[in-house]
Amino acid sequence: MTDWTGKRVLILGAARQGIALARWLARRAAYVTLNDSRQLEALTSAQAALADTNVKWVAGEHPIELLNEIDLLCISGGVPLTLPIVQEAYKRNISVSNDSQIFMEVVPCKTIGVTGSAGKTTTTTLVGEMAKRSMRNAESSSIHPSAFIGGNIGDPLINYADEMHKADLAILELSSFQLEQMTISPNIAAVLNITPNHLDRHGTMEAYTNAKAHILDFQNKNDVAVLSRDDDGAWKLRDKVKGKLLAFSLRELDANLNGAYLKDDALILRDGKQEQTLMQRHKIQLRGRHNISNALAAFAIGHAAGFQLEAMLEAVENFRGVAHRLEFVRELNGVKWYNDSIATAPERSMAAIRAFDEPIVLMLGGRDKQLPWDEIAQLIRQRVKQVVVFGEAGEMIQKTVAGFSGAGGAVLHRAKNLQEAVGQAAQVAMAGDVVLFSPGGTSFDEFNDFAERGEAFRKWVQELS
Repeated sequence: MTDWTGKRVLILGAARQGIALARWLARRAAYVTLNDSRQLEALTSAQAALADTNVKWVAGEHPIELLNEIDLLCISGGVPLTLPIVQEAYKRNISVSNDSQIFMEVVPCKTIGVTGSAGKTTTTTLVGEMAKRSMRNAESSSIHPSAFIGGNIGDPLINYADEMHKADLAILELSSFQLEQMTISPNIAAVLNITPNHLDRHGTMEAYTNAKAHILDFQNKNDVAVLSRDDDGAWKLRDKVKGKLLAFSLRELDANLNGAYLKDDALILRDGKQEQTLMQRHKIQLRGRHNISNALAAFAIGHAAGFQLEAMLEAVENFRGVAHRLEFVRELNGVKWYNDSIATAPERSMAAIRAFDEPIVLMLGGRDKQLPWDEIAQLIRQRVKQVVVFGEAGEMIQKTVAGFSGAGGAVLHRAKNLQEAVGQAAQVAMAGDVVLFSPGGTSFDEFNDFAERGEAFRKWVQELS
């Protein structure tokens, strides 16, 4: 849609995506209704952000009547598709979209999209750093090109669509929630991995995978797909690739594949018959093999985008990570504390565990997403010294881990909430240990999101003495 004048749009969810889209549409003379299940008194900041628009507010419930005489329903990322109002919209054949889809319809420049069950924020941020460094001295006519980074992280890029020019670059982290509604794919699309996640939303791995696959489904022969050779879920999507395929791997790539890989502790880039050593593994500042994989993915993406090699190398060597992702908080009495609040699935907690050789005091808990915990329970038996479980899923996790621990397994402790868990971890940790806060569950039993949970963890750890 190019002319929004007079179009009637209903947006579900008044978080950052819904607010950004409501503002953008209202400025184009659309009639926008913003609907949220929270009461109005809980939406004061959202209302203030849209005070200069004519957006209509409906709060406290999702009345089906809102669907009467609308042209489009837009769903914010956290809104479940099982809501009766969403199901009714599908029955009525009402068009359904979201902020990312509408952004892709109007963006004037090339786009890079990154998705995956884990690692997408780190990889997207790193690609953004590469792009900014590469563009620093680039020129196109009188326009100095810029890189815009957002999507599922930071600001929704619809906020900046009107500022963008043809020479710019938009780099988006895309979640399965966003991709599920999308019918446009980025020019460069990366799938880092597809492992069990968000099954409480999607129901089955097949539905979850299909949502992720939308990042490739609408590409053309001029586009580039970047897939992990190490992850079965991502690699199975290679048959969907319509343009150029680049792979990345922690092992040497097959001779017929181009991309980035690790060989003898060196990161290598292959394109055709040419191979180039990029850097030694030890120059990457981030812990864990999964972050080596993220760096390889970023190099493959950056190569596809035509970034300057020097800029890519500088970006990787200077990158210290993203908040709440294996973030070092402090050392106290010889104990190092790490914040990995982003780990909202057991698979992500497993990657964090593998990043350490030191004895681990592991903090697990939050709200379960109906994901399997048996594999992490087995890893805990092998690698973890003590486990402190907390929150809504605490009892379930405790029983699962205990079932695999047996003689000589990790010592288990139970806390009611995160603050109590921090205190218990401090009591049992000894000099030389790492306390790893990598919950494996969502934050929604206590907090609004993983960032708020991570901030609380930081605060309580800093208060320890």
